[in-house]
Amino acid sequence: MGNADDTVYEREPDHALALTERGRRQAEETGKRLREVFGQEQVSVYVSPYRRTHETLRAFGLNSDLVRVREEPRLREQDWGNWQDRDDVQLQKAYRDAYGHFFYRFAQGESGADVYDRVGGFLESLYRSFEAPDHPPNVLLVTHGLAMRLFCMRWFHWTVAEFESLSNPGNAEMRMLVLGSDGRYTLDRPFERWRDPESYGITG
Repeated sequence: MGNADDTVYEREPDHALALTERGRRQAEETGKRLREVFGQEQVSVYVSPYRRTHETLRAFGLNSDLVRVREEPRLREQDWGNWQDRDDVQLQKAYRDAYGHFFYRFAQGESGADVYDRVGGFLESLYRSFEAPDHPPNVLLVTHGLAMRLFCMRWFHWTVAEFESLSNPGNAEMRMLVLGSDGRYTLDRPFERWRDPESYGITG
């Protein structure tokens, strides 16, 4: 809803925004691919507590006998504040673009760095869950674009400069971490790059 009409943030909390009919169709298309990928294997699902992510998960049409679903607040959208004034948010987005998406903190909200910290905390919990003998062979995260990029940044140890050079995925887009024969994970396809990384030091 927020993508279709950004004035809705003045009337509805971000976490309560629903999918549009177009968004539901996009999620259904992604669900077809997920069902092909998972087949009859068990899946551990972690879903952001927002309405639109829960609706997205339902639209995937996964076999309820094969999935274990847990709501995970650390996978929620970046907090931009409470009731949002459209003009103020547009101004803050311009500030963020100039300042940097990782470090800029929205008034009454979060920076990308804040989201990175909580996504990193979730990843540590996920690592521990892998040790359980009955852990499913697949994990599905139903989250938001920035959180997706930051999860990959944490997993692959990308620098801030690398993160800043990448674009968010589109609505209902997915990325897969694929385990190779060498024991390493790779992305099935990269995030779109809109510029070359601009590093301050040797790590870039």
